Amino acid sequence: MSNLRLPQARPFSFETASSAIDAEIMAEKGASLGRAGQRVEKTLAALKAFDSGESAGGDRAALVKAAATAVWYYFIQREACGIRDQKPAIANYGIPREVLMKLGAS
Repeated sequence: MSNLRLPQARPFSFETASSAIDAEIMAEKGASLGRAGQRVEKTLAALKAFDSGESAGGDRAALVKAAATAVWYYFIQREACGIRDQKPAIANYGIPREVLMKLGAS
């Protein structure tokens, strides 16, 4: 006799499938938020390097615009995750007022 068993039939549950999909969606939202945050860090670092004289190349206006775009996308992703208050993100990343002004915030 063998130790193998036939697969047991499990009733399909829409609730379980829904929970699995919800978990996958939440994981993707979190990963997207992380990538957006990395873009914010990268663009703000480029702007800071330009302002401190470490980076001679580039146009400052273009750097500010790139940072504003990255911050805007980050804020949108935060809102998609249900996070409405942007003040902690502004403080955490040290987003300059000039970049926020490009978004229409003050």
